[in-house]
Amino acid sequence: MILEALDYAASWPLTPAQFRPHIASSISLMARAKRCREAWTPHEEMSKAHILSRMEGLRQRRTAVVLGSGLLRDVPIAALAKAFDTVVLVDLVHLAHLRLGLVLKGLRNTRLIHRDLSGLDEALAGTVPEPLGFLRQVPYLDLVVSANLLSQIKVGAVDRLSREGRMDKAASVVPTLIRAHLDGLAGLPCQRALVTDISYRLLDRAGEELEEDDLLAGVAIPDHTSRWTWTVAPFGEASPDYQAVHQVIAG
Repeated sequence: MILEALDYAASWPLTPAQFRPHIASSISLMARAKRCREAWTPHEEMSKAHILSRMEGLRQRRTAVVLGSGLLRDVPIAALAKAFDTVVLVDLVHLAHLRLGLVLKGLRNTRLIHRDLSGLDEALAGTVPEPLGFLRQVPYLDLVVSANLLSQIKVGAVDRLSREGRMDKAASVVPTLIRAHLDGLAGLPCQRALVTDISYRLLDRAGEELEEDDLLAGVAIPDHTSRWTWTVAPFGEASPDYQAVHQVIAG
């Protein structure tokens, strides 16, 4: 708890004001990742392996961008930094301990950008969201990674719409945001790597399904080359009686 409090305090001045409310969520996710290390490790390793596979055969390795870099647990950051001239990490929050880790590892060619990648503001304003439009301004772009981000767009949008009393817009807005992200990736003139969970199920100890949800809000599952399960909440994390298991694709 003390280390988490210190991380929070150190991250506060390093984070733009509009993104500071998300620091607590990042700290909470970090703590959960530590508790669930055994259950999460297979997913994290498969995510890394897929990203590394997308590097193979690239004629040029100038700039790589990681969208939703998060805690970097599912991103082979050292390999990316070694392979590319510049690696740009994009997320709402970059915790202080992660920044320090990049420095201590000598990964000086990494760049951090704070950005809301959802496109929700544009959608609510009645304009066509282009959340990845900023990538057109990135020079010498050779690889873009969407790292376990897509489903979080839905989670974040639903949370905000609920808090603002605008849940009536969720049914139309959330699929629009999911499609905008996928279309933005597909339109990039470079190599892409997509890793995302697409659904989740709550299972009891007998294996019976208690609940399920489509994390892509009805949008068609994109083309992918591999699929696996990720036990996001093993027994005892959320409840001693059930576990949460997600389906993940990589393409």
